[in-house]
Amino acid sequence: MLREISLFGAGVPSLLLYFLAAIPLFFVIDQLASALELYRIVWHPPLVRLALFVCLFSGLVLLPRP
Repeated sequence: MLREISLFGAGVPSLLLYFLAAIPLFFVIDQLASALELYRIVWHPPLVRLALFVCLFSGLVLLPRP
């Protein structure tokens, strides 16, 4: 169950932590895809970037926790 976490005295949803963890992963994969010119073969690169971020974020949220 996702709950709120106290961050500097303010309650924030735990999804914020997953969001912040997904950002560096996205930048690494995005830079790798750009270096390999993978965005040249897709119709709409910004849409693929958004889908990549959503997949990373969703994957982190849905990972089983110990």
